[in-house]
Amino acid sequence: MAPFTTRLEWAGQVAAGHPRIVVSDLENRLGASHYTADTLAALRRRFPRLRFVWLMGSDNLLQVPCWERWTEIFNTVSVAVFDRPTYSLKALSGLAAKRFAARRVSVSAARRLAEMKPPAWVFFHTPLDARSATRIRSQDATTFQSAKEQRPALSTITALKPRSQQTQDQPDLLNLVLQSLEDGKAEDIVTIDLADKTTIADQMVIASGRSNRQVLALTERLVETLSRRARISIEGKTHADWVLIDAGDVIVHLFRPEIRAYYNLEKLWGEFLPDSEAVRQ
Repeated sequence: MAPFTTRLEWAGQVAAGHPRIVVSDLENRLGASHYTADTLAALRRRFPRLRFVWLMGSDNLLQVPCWERWTEIFNTVSVAVFDRPTYSLKALSGLAAKRFAARRVSVSAARRLAEMKPPAWVFFHTPLDARSATRIRSQDATTFQSAKEQRPALSTITALKPRSQQTQDQPDLLNLVLQSLEDGKAEDIVTIDLADKTTIADQMVIASGRSNRQVLALTERLVETLSRRARISIEGKTHADWVLIDAGDVIVHLFRPEIRAYYNLEKLWGEFLPDSEAVRQ
């Protein structure tokens, strides 16, 4: 791993131009140990009037039980977990998620997360990004700077190709998904309209397969259909209890019935979008 000062400089380069992101060496200046639990305790002592939310990827949710005094972390600050490729299903069935299952809050309630008394945590199913911190850290400063110059700033990515233009380019992506699911005998197909309500996608489709075998068959049929039209990412295919297919404008969730009933995404997104008839069958 690169020296601390180098990593701090790289972080500053990534965050440059984003006023809501502040890169700080406060953890180093606090003089706390390298354990996260100690850092959080030091922050609470230094800023007793502030409320903190710990942000982490689902890969860390899976491995956090290996951290020193990990339950203390959840009892000190609220936690927001963001989906990472290949991790969500394992993370949500892992020890930490099970230990604090009763304290998980819905996405619709997440805006009040900082005000909630810990333990409180939320899981965001966000668009998946395969880039890793390990890969970024492995690059030297010159390579890192070159990549930064070639990659548009986060704040300008949405301007490269407006969503309306994406829809014009692929007007029938949703229809392709629905037709594929119907041809595969999927059950209880539900479409949730997300356009102009969230940036993650235009539509979300939820459907059920009677067994792992059917969920897998539906997945393979969809992948074959969509891979010719969109860049897709897949998660959960190994176990085929809950498969997530992200095709950009359309996100598809395929469940076994009992898994679907447990997570109840229709209700979750119905609460998240209460002002519209977003869910339709």
